[in-house]
Formats: sequence, C-alpha cells, structure tokens
Amino acid sequence: MLDVALLAAAHEDLAPLIAPPVVIAATFGLFFLFLGFVVWSYRDVANRSPRKASTQAHHDGPIDEFGHPEQH
Repeated sequence: MLDVALLAAAHEDLAPLIAPPVVIAATFGLFFLFLGFVVWSYRDVANRSPRKASTQAHHDGPIDEFGHPEQH
C-alpha cells in the first residue's frame, strides 16, 4: 500500500506558476520597497500638524506619553 502512495506522489505534477519564482520574488520585493517609500514619505506629517504645534507651543514643561502636560 505504501509503495502505491509513493509511486503516485512521485508522478504527481506540480501546479503551474504564472511566472518563474525569481520574477515573483522580485515583484513582491519591489512592492515591499514601494510600501517602505510610502511609509518613509509620511514620517513627519504628525509634526507638521497645526493642531499639535499650537497645543505644544503653550506648554514649556514636560509632556507625558499621551501628549498632555504633566501636572505635578
């Protein structure tokens, strides 16, 4: 019984791919680099926010992890 299963597995055809594996890997690599560029391009958007700049301009003291001035 095991011999029949091994023979069937040995002659099983693999599913065809759209492109060679190298092309698929390069496509996903380029897409990953594109997403990295998008993330990099938004790196300072929060710092340019006028709402954030106006709230931090009034407080010269320490600020907690939530962006509020520490009240001691």
